[in-house]
Amino acid sequence: MLLLPRKNLLVPKKMFFTKGVGTHKAELRSFELALRDAGIEKCNLVHVSSILPPGCKVIPKPEGLKELYPGMITFAVVSRCVSSESHRLIAASIGCAVPADPNAYGYLSEHHAFGQNEKVAGDLAEDLAVEMLASTLGLEFDEDKSWDENKAIYHLSDKIVRTSNTTQTAVIGPEGNYSTVVAAAVFLF
Repeated sequence: MLLLPRKNLLVPKKMFFTKGVGTHKAELRSFELALRDAGIEKCNLVHVSSILPPGCKVIPKPEGLKELYPGMITFAVVSRCVSSESHRLIAASIGCAVPADPNAYGYLSEHHAFGQNEKVAGDLAEDLAVEMLASTLGLEFDEDKSWDENKAIYHLSDKIVRTSNTTQTAVIGPEGNYSTVVAAAVFLF
């Protein structure tokens, strides 16, 4: 049985993942272009922390974007990385860990880094989300094990049902412009 929150609480019912990259001579403009690429530039973003509410449905990005309106106050878990260093690899990632119990809450993590490709950054973001959820569920997390070994253990425990990530990477061009990468989990009510 799914426990529903009391009325008048600001608890998201839906969420979607998005990502983007932007490049410009001005850092702020590169950020705006990354948000535009992600489809969330028209929103007033409020950065929130890492809890995925019980019963919050993950929906496809195109479906979620249809529910956004210009100027809307929009709550999101956001990861952002920016640089103007030529040939620098940058990454922003959101990891997600969903519990098997529909009454339990899950976790989202933000990870940003230099020099990590999409797979490495995405795995680390997932790893962070799983570690936070595992500690809540009383599962041990062994940092000495590889990601795949830990992932198999969590799935076998029947307490964590699904993990995922959305990751954006970019390599800074030689022109000296700023590039910004963003990854976000956007909440809808």
